[in-house]
Amino acid sequence: MGSSGDGEFDVIVIGAGIMGSCTAYELSKRGRRTLLLEKFDFLHHLGSSHGESRTIRSTYPELYYPPMVLEAAELWEEAQSEIGYRVYTKTPHVDVGPADNKSLRALIASCETNSIPLRVINDQSQVSELFSGTFTLPEGWTAMVTELGGVLKPTKAVAMFQSLAIRLGAVLKDRVEVIKIERGEGAAGVHVFTSSGHMFKGSKCVVTVGAWTEKLVNSVSGISLPIQPLHTTICYWKVKEGLEDRFSPERGFPTFASYGEPFIYGTPVLEFPGLVKIALHGGSPCDPDKREWWRKSSVDSVKSWIEQVFPGCVETGEPVICQACMYSMTPDEDYVIDFLGGQFGKDVVVAGGFSGHGFKMGPVVGRVVAEMVVEGEVKGVEMKHFRIGRFVEDPRGNAKEHEDQVNSLINL
Repeated sequence: MGSSGDGEFDVIVIGAGIMGSCTAYELSKRGRRTLLLEKFDFLHHLGSSHGESRTIRSTYPELYYPPMVLEAAELWEEAQSEIGYRVYTKTPHVDVGPADNKSLRALIASCETNSIPLRVINDQSQVSELFSGTFTLPEGWTAMVTELGGVLKPTKAVAMFQSLAIRLGAVLKDRVEVIKIERGEGAAGVHVFTSSGHMFKGSKCVVTVGAWTEKLVNSVSGISLPIQPLHTTICYWKVKEGLEDRFSPERGFPTFASYGEPFIYGTPVLEFPGLVKIALHGGSPCDPDKREWWRKSSVDSVKSWIEQVFPGCVETGEPVICQACMYSMTPDEDYVIDFLGGQFGKDVVVAGGFSGHGFKMGPVVGRVVAEMVVEGEVKGVEMKHFRIGRFVEDPRGNAKEHEDQVNSLINL
């Protein structure tokens, strides 16, 4: 999926995961001559944009994410219509956890504020009837059901946006490692230098390099962004024989998230026959260039959770399949989407730190970043939450009233 260019572009996008690919697509839609560079092979499995599934949900404790999800869902549909195949399987979504959990209570308030229909269920018989007897609510737990849920196919989705960008004239190059970004002559535009000795000129530049964000931004600007890569493990568990159909999207089985300790999330039986994805939302700090691929997150807490919530339905011996992935965590679990500033002013945009909940937002992040590049400002999204400067004001970033959802698990 490579193509040659003349070395001069309106915009150079560095990093061809979901965020970079969506950005290249949105910029190309706006008539910008766009170059998308990838350090590794396209569709590689070394970062955060690969694999079998990601969930989409509109339920958040924070008020500012649900509107982004609602827009993203529409943009996913539009992209599918344009390409002619589907990467998004719709399901309901259910959030469960102790009724007094601060995050769940904030989630309910957020749904009400954002006019997202939400059904709160405290009765076990209603939950059993709704989900074919699969879910069990432990004592003192509650369930919240929303219609907007579903499963995204990540590798297929990245390929979709790259294909759409190419159709619109974007130039894509993989196995190109960017080592330096400098101001152009007379402080005009930017020059992007690669490890192979090539240099590309652009009027603007976008950095969407996932777990490598802190390294590249620091080497370019001296700014140290508090974005910590985590190595995480995705687990698939065997549904007991004869019950597989109950866990299928066709029977209405939802994507789900379980708040509290541990924070668990999962998807229906879809990716692999007879296997349900049930994973721990967390991991352990890592260097993205020196990962210990054999390391797995503890599954003991996941086993205990399965025995509580899916008793008699899912086997808890060991997961059948484990896959490695990475998160790029900020201290407040909010994104970084901002102009780099300094000598680069508004000519370099950074988008990173998506903290394990960003993939579904790819299309709206692409739209936002393209607007920043083209217009210098953004409509329809509260960008104050994603500023780089928030970490100067407070190393912890944005203040939150609910519990951390990932950070408490980083030492597993």
